[in-house]
Amino acid sequence: MPDYPAVLGVFSHRKNITVGSGTTKTTHQKLTYWFVRQVGDDTFDIQPLNIYHVPSGMREFIKGEAFLAHYTPEPNYYNVNTVPALHSLYEKISKGEEHLSEGDLDAAELEFLKALMIDDMNIEANYGLGTVYTEKNDFDKLARILKVLMGLGDAFSNEHKERLNAFGVRLRRNGHLDQATAFLEKAHEANPSDDHILFNLARVYFDKKEFGKCRTALLQALEVNPSFPEAKKFLIYCEKMAPAA
Repeated sequence: MPDYPAVLGVFSHRKNITVGSGTTKTTHQKLTYWFVRQVGDDTFDIQPLNIYHVPSGMREFIKGEAFLAHYTPEPNYYNVNTVPALHSLYEKISKGEEHLSEGDLDAAELEFLKALMIDDMNIEANYGLGTVYTEKNDFDKLARILKVLMGLGDAFSNEHKERLNAFGVRLRRNGHLDQATAFLEKAHEANPSDDHILFNLARVYFDKKEFGKCRTALLQALEVNPSFPEAKKFLIYCEKMAPAA
């Protein structure tokens, strides 16, 4: 069986645009470029390229017949423009994560900001910058990054599960309890069967002394994963603090 998703590269799409009417009516062709991945035998994931030649913005899913009829492969564009731009983008993200792991928050912030200049909706760079502002307790900048992440549906996808859990934990540990609640509740909505999101959400509720919600989240986590030892221990502790009615 083929491995999906598979990167197919950049494809162009041409669309005729008509402006005006009567004698002033003119038609011109609009050309756009799209980053394409095949995600199934007959399904393609397409995302527009921004002015820096990297995929950014809303992704769409299109079936094979429509895709093949309207999109043209652009291997030269991909190799000359998109590949080097993506390399530059992820080099900056990698450097930012390296600085972050070393505790150099200023250097990490600079690299993530450079990455966001190429793609302001890049999920990894926004998570990285959000982590920096969480550690710096910079509430205003953190609020702006959270707003971006909360608007990016893909930020809560299975692909970013480890990153979103780690970010939720950092928010809680640094005392951003309301922000952690909103973020992890959104993550739970997107991933209702993720036991670790439920566990981390329970810890936030506990810190806020919302023991009923804490207990409910732990019970849900154990329903998903009955052999979750940390959740079992935490549930016992939570019930000692606030026995169920």
